[in-house]
Amino acid sequence: MNAPTLTRRGFSKGMGAIVLAFSLDPSELLGQGAAARLPGSLQNNRMLSAWLRINADGSATVSSGKVELGQGILTALWQIAAEELDLPLTRVHILSGDTAHSPNEGQTAGSQSVENSGTALRLACAEARAMLIDLAAAKLGVGADTLAVADGTISAADGRKVTYAELASAVDLKREATAKIAPKPPAKHKIVGQSVPRLDIPRKVTGGIAYVQDMFQTGMVHGRVVRPPRPGSTLESFDEAPIKAMKGVIAVVRDGSFLGVVAEREEQAIRAREALIKNAKWKLGPELPDPATIHAHLKTLPSKDNVIGVKQGPVLASTARVLEATYTKPYLAHASIGPSAAVAEFRDGKMTVWTHSQGVFPLRTELVKVLKLAPENIRCVHIEGSGCYGHNGADDVAADAALLARAVPGRPVRLQWMRDDEFAWEPYGAAMVMQVKAALDPDGRIADWQYELWSNSHSTRPQSTTGTNVLAGWYLGEPQKMGPHTSPPQPAGGGDRNSIPLYDFPSQRVVHHFLQEVMPIRSSALRTLGAYANVFALESFMDELAAAANADPVAFRLAHMKDPRARAVIEKVAAMANWKPSQSGDGTRGRGIGFARYKNLACYVACVAEVEVDRSSGKVRVPQVWLAADAGLVINPNGLVAQMDGGVVQSASWTLYEAVKFDKNGIQSRDWASYPIMRMADVPKVMVELINRPTERAMGAGEGSQGPAVAAIANAFANATGKRIRDLPLTPDRVKTALG
Repeated sequence: MNAPTLTRRGFSKGMGAIVLAFSLDPSELLGQGAAARLPGSLQNNRMLSAWLRINADGSATVSSGKVELGQGILTALWQIAAEELDLPLTRVHILSGDTAHSPNEGQTAGSQSVENSGTALRLACAEARAMLIDLAAAKLGVGADTLAVADGTISAADGRKVTYAELASAVDLKREATAKIAPKPPAKHKIVGQSVPRLDIPRKVTGGIAYVQDMFQTGMVHGRVVRPPRPGSTLESFDEAPIKAMKGVIAVVRDGSFLGVVAEREEQAIRAREALIKNAKWKLGPELPDPATIHAHLKTLPSKDNVIGVKQGPVLASTARVLEATYTKPYLAHASIGPSAAVAEFRDGKMTVWTHSQGVFPLRTELVKVLKLAPENIRCVHIEGSGCYGHNGADDVAADAALLARAVPGRPVRLQWMRDDEFAWEPYGAAMVMQVKAALDPDGRIADWQYELWSNSHSTRPQSTTGTNVLAGWYLGEPQKMGPHTSPPQPAGGGDRNSIPLYDFPSQRVVHHFLQEVMPIRSSALRTLGAYANVFALESFMDELAAAANADPVAFRLAHMKDPRARAVIEKVAAMANWKPSQSGDGTRGRGIGFARYKNLACYVACVAEVEVDRSSGKVRVPQVWLAADAGLVINPNGLVAQMDGGVVQSASWTLYEAVKFDKNGIQSRDWASYPIMRMADVPKVMVELINRPTERAMGAGEGSQGPAVAAIANAFANATGKRIRDLPLTPDRVKTALG
């Protein structure tokens, strides 16, 4: 087989923003030893047959362990495979997220799907195409380098042809990938780079079976679970007889403090759940912290301290002006529009679970512990869920459904959490405290920067640690222990993500106080992890320092920024918004800017937000936002724009409305009234412009706009009113208090 030199550098992806990079580090390529490192997800899934097969009709079926979350990933991977195989899209079929058929790629998270799965598919398909060409060369008696390929047909210069269908039985993909075949150069792309209609959209807009919540199977029954009043409680007793006597009830399931019911119809299961709630007796778990002092409480907890981002500058003269401020972020819910759901069936000793988990293989690992079944007897199949970027209740509800299905063998059990289950029991984005102090020299430049943050874990997903990380496992008759809290390391980080400033400060020190203690308020991954809060604090304080230095916020940032690509997005968005230097608000309207490079590794984003403040009601509106983004090479501009736009809307909702309410007795946010989100009437108009850099590697972009957007809104409020709010969200009560 020919093995031309590989000269491109890999893939990356923002959630739904389909972007690719074009080189692979030679150190990642397969060398002399069979165990040499392979790029992307090939490293842990080395067989070509794990990624694709050539079918007898000449079409191809490709597989990915990454799953569709509404970000358009399967469409992107489909395009990549079709491009490298030289097949039309209509003759490439894609499968994903099935422990029986897919490669194990862990979680679909972190804007890494094209980077990892795309790299693997691209190299695997390029290698399969080269193998097909070599087979055709042998059959036609010509050199492989003289053949051309188009639409699954390989042609010689003399006009003779052979199709993939004719070669399908001869191509042996049951071998390890070499990663030595160079994929196509960008100049030859015909499918990658096109705005191909997404695979997942038609059934979502036509009332089709789009989500696991929509699933129906013959003989399917319905389940519901009963949760205790608050975490850590123990079920002491309940009266089973009247529940079993209720119409339609098939089974009442108790295992320790796990309690559920199965009924023929959904409304019957709901009524049985309500009755169980009334008659169950619980020994209550520990009280929750005082919400009024939660952020002060976080600072008192034992912490694992990590000092990062240190620069040692000259000692400041006593004439330096020192400013300091503290910012806070509340616990945030994922608030998925569709409550978490799963369907499970236990038949002939084997469990199948249809789930919207972001990681079917990690989920299977948890189910092995909970169900005490062998891995080969559990199959997890991904079906898209109605919304979630992060760790919501998807894995927990899958375990719930499996426990109920075990009680009614042979019948599929559909279990959907009630809305109060979703709000009260999903893992939240962690509350955070950010404390910052800086010194300005006599020239108005930042001479020293000191930053500290306090945060619980942002990562307690299945298989992310030892122990068991699904809710039901902690309440069984033989309770399993939650895994220890961990924090992803720098440079990506967890709670400390984006805590190290990209600005050029001569002296700086960042301290991450990681709170490892397991609290009654459960936290895990929510989109951006700690970046949303850290960018809010960092960029808000940059505006406060600019004001102290009597400098324009845009000019102040540029004066402290050397990175030319960062400067470019800041300058671009200022031009888009027609930014006027040092323009003051009028008391009710104002503008603000925010900037970040996501993870300090991925896309560059700058936002300008315009706000309107109703001083009598305290309501803040964001009529419009301008955004400039640089994600390197852009493959699907529409996808990238959509992800930037969606991130701004989500960030605006977090910033203006969202906070989990609780008291010592438990979670009080149980519905949309107690956990409001942004309504359609308040969604801002978002204007996005992309800086395309075809010669640069592509960078993850799906989580790039949330941080700059919150900072821009907070800074716009301060510009409009002359008052600074440092505690999120900017609720009417907080606004009226700030305005006096």
